[in-house]
Amino acid sequence: MRIKSGFVFREVCGHQVVTAEGLLHLNFNKLLVLNNTAAFLWKEVEGKDFTLQDMADALVREYEIETDLALKDARNLLDSWKAAGVLDEE
Repeated sequence: MRIKSGFVFREVCGHQVVTAEGLLHLNFNKLLVLNNTAAFLWKEVEGKDFTLQDMADALVREYEIETDLALKDARNLLDSWKAAGVLDEE
């Protein structure tokens, strides 16, 4: 999977957010606010194909947490990104 083209990470007024750009996402009227961990993962996977395991591995490397916890946290974030419609799962 990968992040859909047109979704951009930005810092706005001290908040880390994802916004949509371009006509393709004209109906996307959301602003995703990311905490530091979610922002870290967004930057890690932006512009490339990735898996749940890739996200969990990045968490383990960055935060030195157990793999089981990293997988659980990565799954929760991935589910929220899917629900928001920012992922291309092909």
